[in-house]
Amino acid sequence: MQLDAWRHGGRTWQWNGHEIFYRDDGTGPVLLCLHGFPSASWDWHRLWPALTARFRVVAPDMLGFGLSAKPRRHAYSLREQATLHEALCAALGIGRVHVLAHDYGVSVAQELLARQGEGRSTLRVDSICFLNGGLFPELHRARLVQKLLHSPLGALLGRLMNERGFSRSFAAVFGPRTQPSAEELQTVWQLNAHNDGPRVVHRVIRYIAERRVYRERWVGALQRAGIPLRFVNGAEDPVSGRHMAERYRQLVPDADVVLLDGIGHYPQLEAPEAVLAAYLAVRADATAGAKATTPRTPCGVRGAAAPRYP
Repeated sequence: MQLDAWRHGGRTWQWNGHEIFYRDDGTGPVLLCLHGFPSASWDWHRLWPALTARFRVVAPDMLGFGLSAKPRRHAYSLREQATLHEALCAALGIGRVHVLAHDYGVSVAQELLARQGEGRSTLRVDSICFLNGGLFPELHRARLVQKLLHSPLGALLGRLMNERGFSRSFAAVFGPRTQPSAEELQTVWQLNAHNDGPRVVHRVIRYIAERRVYRERWVGALQRAGIPLRFVNGAEDPVSGRHMAERYRQLVPDADVVLLDGIGHYPQLEAPEAVLAAYLAVRADATAGAKATTPRTPCGVRGAAAPRYP
């Protein structure tokens, strides 16, 4: 799907003074899609027709990403992004969801799961399907550019970022036979450059340290989830591939892992049919827990204040 078509099919919502872009399509049980870094909700476009034919699918661009606001001096955090999703769902009249999460989004999903286990969430999560991401920060193999962005040189590197260098780094995490097209690389760059994104990327990437801080809480949430979980993993991913899936099997009780050989860090773009099949299978296991269809609310609704977490 072209970026212009994706944008025109979306809506915007004001949250804490920031404009958030999101897509909300389809009918049925709600599927909340959480994108990764340095991406946006557009990452789901290859799955969108199949998913929206079966579910009501909500996919925002998180704060600092894609077509949403990217405030310059903001202290970005994964936990704040979890609160954003709770607030958006509240604004749309949604009380329970299934989750499909990738990369950065897997940590947001872990935070939502931890809140649920602690009885502190405003949103009921009925199942989660994880795609490649740093579920266990000790095994996350950050790329050189990520390490530099996370260093004291990060602000300078962001200002020097250009499309050619960005595209080369982005393509390097795909499988060798499933490389993104020139058009896809251009689209992802446009999403990053929108709202002067390179000026804030060094702030957004602080999530790497935040994962380490909350590692025990978030891994514990996986181990005590009490809901269907599945990890669909592109095995050739140099960042969070086969090695992450092996640790998941070791640490998560009754681990449900689907390995996609030959696929890299973006299985939803590289192998959308395989991801869809794996996702629909885990949803079949979760149907007993979430049969209600949530009603829609008017497009212009603004979210009520969501709870704040320290």
